[in-house]
This record gives sequence, structure tokens and C-alpha cells, in this order.
Amino acid sequence: MKTTYRKTKIICTIGPATNSLEKLAEIAEAGMSIARLNMSHGDHASHLDVIQKIHKLNEKAEIPTAILLDTQGPEIRTGDVEESFTLNVGDTIDISVGGGQDIEEKSRIVVNYRDLMKDMNPGDRITVDNGLINLDVIEKTTFGLKCVVVDGGVMKSRRHINLPGIRVNLPAITAKDEADIIFGIQNNVDFVALSFCRSAEDVEECKRLISRHNGHAKVIAKIEDQFGVQNYKEIITAAHGVMVARGDLGVEVPIEELPIIQRKIVKEAATQGKRAIVATHLLESMIENPLPTRAEVTDVANAAYEEADCVMLSGETTIGKYPIKAVQYLDKITRRTEASGGLAWARTRKCKDEKGQLAKAAVELADSIVADAIVVITRRGIMADHVTNFHPVKPVILAFTNMSTVRRRLSMNRGVYTYRIDFSNDPEKTIQNAFNLIQKRNLIRKGGTIVIVSDILAGDNRVDAIQVRSLDSVSQAENENETTDTVN
Repeated sequence: MKTTYRKTKIICTIGPATNSLEKLAEIAEAGMSIARLNMSHGDHASHLDVIQKIHKLNEKAEIPTAILLDTQGPEIRTGDVEESFTLNVGDTIDISVGGGQDIEEKSRIVVNYRDLMKDMNPGDRITVDNGLINLDVIEKTTFGLKCVVVDGGVMKSRRHINLPGIRVNLPAITAKDEADIIFGIQNNVDFVALSFCRSAEDVEECKRLISRHNGHAKVIAKIEDQFGVQNYKEIITAAHGVMVARGDLGVEVPIEELPIIQRKIVKEAATQGKRAIVATHLLESMIENPLPTRAEVTDVANAAYEEADCVMLSGETTIGKYPIKAVQYLDKITRRTEASGGLAWARTRKCKDEKGQLAKAAVELADSIVADAIVVITRRGIMADHVTNFHPVKPVILAFTNMSTVRRRLSMNRGVYTYRIDFSNDPEKTIQNAFNLIQKRNLIRKGGTIVIVSDILAGDNRVDAIQVRSLDSVSQAENENETTDTVN
């Protein structure tokens, strides 16, 4: 029997350290709920291989792994260097615009952003390699921009560039992003993470693209620059969920603002009833070391204390030496933090929607009687979303659906564990099927108290209702109509 359920879900980026069938099975067993495909690396063939392996594992998994495709976004990069060179503090260097084939020199850096000269002025900053190298523009010349090195470092090929405070003239969805999203739709991914989301219209554009290709994937907006921060409320409203992408965001805004921004975004997502993901550098030291630092443990605990839906690993599970241990530490830290309580933003949210009010009543009832579980019968996942949005304190949310796509989508919901069962025209028989599965798999303790949110028959009509039952109050039927998740 599962005596405790972890509420905070874990997203793992898949890479060389975890892309075998055996490692994917191990990392899922350790606690991965969602596998992330980073489209900044690899090609469609390598990502398809991972997708097919996850689908294979899901055929027999008690809890399936969902798939999140993360777009590269409108990236600015430097060109190639024949040999790496060092930039020292106080050095001056020219930056010019060029294509991907330009070779850089010790006195010149080539950038692939055509509007660099138009957008940048003396006093503006250019950051290289996620802020490891910082350059200040001191002059515009006929060749480009003359810059002084503020923070030095080793210059290598194709380094990532940030222009803090500059609204770059690049599309929200590049040609590569569009091709990658279509690839994901064709291969049944569950979520699309839209990089460098700057406005609600960026989200709507992605949703339209998915709809045109008959996809079911939900859009997760990544907040990664100052413009995303400025518009975070409207972005959250438009999206299914939001990711606090602290890598680029920590370069684009003053770093001391990052914890405050994270808390604002997670709180807004909770009050709007949207999913929230905290990402990047959670256990960065575990790329090389078998133990996290004390500061990393506190960082993970803070995300759980804020009641984020998910925490996400990047390099730790793509190239790290200890990917399984990293997931196990996330599991232990988040479980311990959840047991000590959290910020109750979601439980104070107001909802005028009828189903939302029903869900709130169910959560308040379950918390007041210290129920073991809230059982939600949900065809499309909508009622499960409503119940999730009020973050029950103790009860696990056991959602039952007859759709595999809904089952995987709910993998992102805080505190929700979803199972697929056969639905009946008689709501009571559907509840019976759910109880049969709970008993067979020992999902809660024998005799446990359950709050049920489902429809019931009232004469010839179906009405939404809340019920309280003991697990012993429904006997196990001889013929269990249980089904398991498949990739179809």
C-alpha cells in the first residue's frame, strides 16, 4: 500500500545518461512523472527513439510517464572559433553580425542576430554563456559594436547570447520550433513548453499551431526574460501552465530579483488554477557529485513549500553521473517539506464557476474530516483540474478516467494520481470500478475515508455530487473491469 503520496511532481530531462530503456524504467521508478525532450539538443530521430521507449514502458506502467517537448526558442548564438581564447577584464573586443559559418577571432565575436546594431546602444550589456562572460557596449563602429569585457572567461564556439532588457526582433515560434512542435504532435506528446514566452499572444499562436495539426498537447509558457516577467499574469491566463525557467531568467533580470519573481509567478499560477513548474539548477552539483549541496536542498524545499506543481531537472538527468540519485533526492526533499506544510495560496482562491465551487467544497470537506483520498470521476480531466486547484492538505487525489491522453495530462497536476477504468452508463457502476481498482492495488489503507466527486443519477438526470464513503462500504466485485494505460 502507498502510505504516502508525493504531491510535487518531478520532470526529468532525458539525455545520454538516461535515454536507454533500462535507465528510463529506473528513473520512472525513482519518481519521474514527466519526461522532458529538450529540442535545443539532439534531432528528431534521437527524440523519437526516447518517445517510443516511453510509450513501451507505459504499456505496463501502473502510473504512466507523460512527455513534455521543450522548444529551443529564438536563440542568439556566437559563431565558431578555430581555437578557444580568453577574454580578460578590461579587454576590448568587436562584435559583428554574421551567419553560422563565420569564424571568430581573438579580436572579434560574430553573432547571428541581424538586428544587433539597431537594437544595441552604448551602455547596453551583452552576456555570453549564461552570464559567465559579460560585455558592455562602449561604441558603435562601421564594423559593429565595440565592447569592453566586464567579466572575463574562455570564449568557445556557438555560445548562447543574452541581451538583457532588449526586446529582440525574433518570432515567438521559429521555423525550427514549428517543425519540432509538429513532430511532437505526430508522436503524441502531452505538453509543449514554449521558450521565451513574452506575451499571451505567443501562447495563443502556439495553441493555434497545435490545433491546426489536431494535437492535444497543452502549452506551458516559459518565463525567461524581462518581457515575460512584465506580462506574467496574462501569460498564465492564456497557458495551461507556466515554467519559471531560472537559467536564462537569472541572466535577463538582476539575480537578486529571481527568488521574488519565482514566488510571484508560482503564487499567480496557484490563484489562477494553473500548473506551475520550477526549473533549472535545482541539483546542479549532482551532475558531478553524489550528494546535493545544502543550498540546493533548501532551494528544492522552497519550491515544495510554495506548492509548485512540478520541479524539473536538466543537466542532472541528461549528462549527470548520478541521475537516479538526483531524482531520489528530489523525492525525499519534497516529501519531507510537504509533511511540514506549505503556503496556502491555492486554498484561498475564489471561484465563481459552479464546478470550481463544487471542487472547493469537496476539498474543504476532505481536509476537515482528514479523508485519506478524494476520488474524482473525470472523463476529460476538468473536474480533476478543479480539485487540484485547491491543493488538499492531506488527501491524495485519485482521478479515474477512461482516456489515456487525459491520464497522462494529469501527471502534471499537484497531488493527483490518475488511473484508467471502464466507464458505465450507470455512475454507481463507474464508482464501483474505481473502488475495485483501489482495493486491488491497495492505493489507500483498508477502511480509509474517501470523498467522492462524481455525477449521480437523479431520476432521469445526471447531477454533480459529493459523497463520503469508507473503502469498506463498497464490496469488491467478482469481475473487475480494470484497464491499464496504453499509448493508443
